[in-house]
Amino acid sequence: MMNNQPANQTDRNYLTKIFVKQYAARILLIAVLLTMMTILTFSSEYFLTLKNIKNILNLASTYILLSVGMTFVICSGGIDLSVGAIMAMSSVIMGFAMKAGIPVGPAVLFGLISGTLIGAANGFLISKVGINALIVTLSMMSIVRGSVILLTDGKPVFGFDSSFTFWGGADSIFRPLGWEGSLVNIVNPPIALALLVTFLGWIVLEKTKLGRYCFVLGSNESALQKTGVNTLFYKVLIYALSGLCAAITGFIVAARLNTCEPLAGTGYEMDAIAAVVLGGTLIQGGSGSISGTFIACLILAVMRNGLTILSISSNYQQLLTGLIVMTAVAISEIKRRKG
Repeated sequence: MMNNQPANQTDRNYLTKIFVKQYAARILLIAVLLTMMTILTFSSEYFLTLKNIKNILNLASTYILLSVGMTFVICSGGIDLSVGAIMAMSSVIMGFAMKAGIPVGPAVLFGLISGTLIGAANGFLISKVGINALIVTLSMMSIVRGSVILLTDGKPVFGFDSSFTFWGGADSIFRPLGWEGSLVNIVNPPIALALLVTFLGWIVLEKTKLGRYCFVLGSNESALQKTGVNTLFYKVLIYALSGLCAAITGFIVAARLNTCEPLAGTGYEMDAIAAVVLGGTLIQGGSGSISGTFIACLILAVMRNGLTILSISSNYQQLLTGLIVMTAVAISEIKRRKG
């Protein structure tokens, strides 16, 4: 028995180290989130109200929908700067389709398919042609944004049916079922979609072949190719997934505002990258988590909501987002060098 004690102690220490290594970053993020909420609760009487909590979750839902797809891209060692432009293009296609008399369901589907195809084109150019991901997605951002402005002549498309605007509205998804209650009414369509996409994203990244290959693509793509895996297919799939998430985000934003703006999504790619790297995903790829991204999106939403409540200029919000990205990337690089 005495001989087994050191071994058992060693096992416990080893398991503790694994737990700390795997979950320390997310525990720290939760601590930061709770600290921010505590400070803002004492700073403003309006912060911790059900109405404001719903506002925060609405804002976070946009970040989450966009950032889940970005997590896959960055985990695979890539980057996608075109997601904001894809948001605009997909929403404008939905708007034009509905204005042409196409029912809401097929119109939304056309928009989602267009976003997915643009993302797939990014993946093809990066993997097959061999162009750097930064150059491809930056160019695609300009191409898609310019195309949207030309298609709309720079004018928004607006005035849609309630069956479309419902998906971006404030009404609870449970109200049509007759369910009432303050907490139940917080969960509206954007929040429900964000939770669903987060759950599906976690399943795919952690439990499927695509998720495993995603990590290996970011850490050692050549080794994966030597095993006979079709890396072209999986890279196209990863960027198509990012495009789909961007299109869903464009759908939610357009439904919320009841308008499809050609300049919608401008700067959103920076928010998505900030959420992903803040959530613990290495900017070089090979490591990351959907749960970390989810918590980071909540932090960004609380930060922006809190600054707005405290009447602090939006310029500071942009400044803080940039600082967050820079700090997170610096920490990521330090970790990589130590590793």
